[in-house]
Amino acid sequence: MKYLCQVWFDGAILDAMTKEEKAELDANSLNYDKDLAESGNMIVAQALQPPKSAVTVRVRSGEMSVTDGPFVETKEALGGFILIEAKDLNDAIRIAAGIPLARLGAIEVRPIHEFAAQ
Repeated sequence: MKYLCQVWFDGAILDAMTKEEKAELDANSLNYDKDLAESGNMIVAQALQPPKSAVTVRVRSGEMSVTDGPFVETKEALGGFILIEAKDLNDAIRIAAGIPLARLGAIEVRPIHEFAAQ
């Protein structure tokens, strides 16, 4: 079964890290991605640009509006995702716990909804 592991963290934590700490976090993250790929659990992983680079699109009554950024009342923002293949939710949780950024933020694990073929 497929699960999306959303990586949420406070960007201020990363901003406060030294260059060496960031390099170590990047290396740990890339190594974990490699381990997941070798185990057959990795489908795809991507880091996202900071929230200030985002735009939010809405369509209401046929009219589109675009605003800068995701205006949410939280310090944590979606920083990336890993789409994995896991045996079940417990396996997905085990995999998510190994994501290095879980130590700095939170990993939301959500099963992928499979639509029936028509």
